[in-house]
Amino acid sequence: MKPEYFSMKLDRRTVLKTAAAAGALQIASPFVSTARAADEVKIGLDNPLTGTYAALGKNELIGAQLALEQINAKGGILGRKAELLVEDSTSGDAGTAVQKARKLIDRDQVNFLVGNINSALAQAIANVAYEKKIFHVVPGGHTDSVTGSNCHWNVFRICNTTQMEANAVAGTLIKKAGKKWYYLTPDYAFGHTLQAGLEKAAAKLGGTKLGGDLTPLGTTDFSSYLIKAQAANPDVIIFLQAGDDAVNALKQAVQFGLDKKFHLAGAQQELEVLLGLPPEARIGTWVFEWYWKQPNVPHVKEFVAEIRKKSSGHVPTARTWFGFASIHTCALAAAQAKSLDAEKMAKVMQGFKLPPEVALMPDAPFFREGQGQLIPDLYVGHAQSKGAEDPEDLFVVDEVVKGPDVAGTLEETGCKQTWPS
Repeated sequence: MKPEYFSMKLDRRTVLKTAAAAGALQIASPFVSTARAADEVKIGLDNPLTGTYAALGKNELIGAQLALEQINAKGGILGRKAELLVEDSTSGDAGTAVQKARKLIDRDQVNFLVGNINSALAQAIANVAYEKKIFHVVPGGHTDSVTGSNCHWNVFRICNTTQMEANAVAGTLIKKAGKKWYYLTPDYAFGHTLQAGLEKAAAKLGGTKLGGDLTPLGTTDFSSYLIKAQAANPDVIIFLQAGDDAVNALKQAVQFGLDKKFHLAGAQQELEVLLGLPPEARIGTWVFEWYWKQPNVPHVKEFVAEIRKKSSGHVPTARTWFGFASIHTCALAAAQAKSLDAEKMAKVMQGFKLPPEVALMPDAPFFREGQGQLIPDLYVGHAQSKGAEDPEDLFVVDEVVKGPDVAGTLEETGCKQTWPS
């Protein structure tokens, strides 16, 4: 049974309320109101609240709400109260996500746009933000193109690119488990680019692909894919699913006994998934993009304590930090530019380092100039069945990888920003 807080279903009685006139979903919060005063700075969040990625979206929302409270406690954005307007993008419908983005921009007239978890939806929303010239922060959509071949001057991203994740973990996987890999990959932008990144990174180290399968988003039965993976006899079965899909895939792999024959691993892993798994399925080598147990890093202890208060005692996840850092990035951009003009804000954020109370990691993450991609630390390690001191300490960080070491060059990303004339 999954812990209640990490359930993929939201309690609409306490979390969501219907805006009858608009038919829209909003999150109950001290700083979200139906009467949107003209003197408020509006941040639109277009993110999953339902479907495969609902738990991830819920945690990004909790982090965003904490950031909003901190910002308003210090006087808001440019002396004006900040307000968060939340829309359910769904977990996989790009048409809905685009519709919600246009609603937030055109009808609600938000000053900032934040979203999405799903990489395909993040790219679609980014294209709308570019068309509308709105400052846009992508919290957790990883596919390379968002800050690569389809980058935009007004789009900034908190989470890593899939190539960064692949570069961070490939060497460890080959050393620990072997060079012959079989891929189980979600069939959309995130999965495609993450597999491509791993293939590229592994090949440089002598790794080979024995085969692979693309799995539809929302797959519940992975048995046919697991049988094929077993028949290929790899050293490693690479799982690239996220959210509910990752829980189902890993749980069934262990039920099949594949963990006794092969190393089960991947690139991106998340605490939401580990908490949703039975203890025996909390295994493998992975990359975490942020982890809550960092005793020697300033401000992390305070952040964990604040999130525990908002989450019935549960610790923050990387998704919580994504939402937190995204909202603070909006406020920091306005403060640096002394303006809400998107172009002015985008220009002052070139090369900008997040302050320690937002960064919450050993090295100062920064937005790479000419790309809008945050270059943070990455946490490579292994899952564990249970924590010695805390039941939610389910990952052991073996190495903190510095972002610049795995980010590649700006030219390699393919990003060529075109600024307004």
